[in-house]
Amino acid sequence: MDIKFIQFQTHGDDRGSLVALEDHKNIPFTIKRVYYLFNTQEKVRRGFHAHKKLKQLAVVLKGSCRFMLDDGKEKIEILLDNPEQGLYIESFVWREMFDFSEDCVLLVLADSFYDEADYIRDYDKFLREINDSTKI
Repeated sequence: MDIKFIQFQTHGDDRGSLVALEDHKNIPFTIKRVYYLFNTQEKVRRGFHAHKKLKQLAVVLKGSCRFMLDDGKEKIEILLDNPEQGLYIESFVWREMFDFSEDCVLLVLADSFYDEADYIRDYDKFLREINDSTKI
């Protein structure tokens, strides 16, 4: 599986740091939806789904969390703990987020509006759809 990180340019001085996120400059798509997760309870796992079309960029603004990414052939675990870097997640990648630090704020940018029909929430169905798409 090809994991893609996007390194953001950081601007700053003795007052602090700033990162700007811009469509088609350092974000590889037009941003249609933005959401963030915070106050996630200890030992809670989130996600448990894939998307048929949606692409996302995950940025941990504060703290840390882990991602498990699965393309149906390979599973990779990644630690996100750098607000100067985004994790680009393609469609048809199963994702689970876990091991959230107490102060974690996870920002997610998406290339489409919320569409329940785009979600695959059953892992066995995800594997079937991946296998069906590779036969074409």
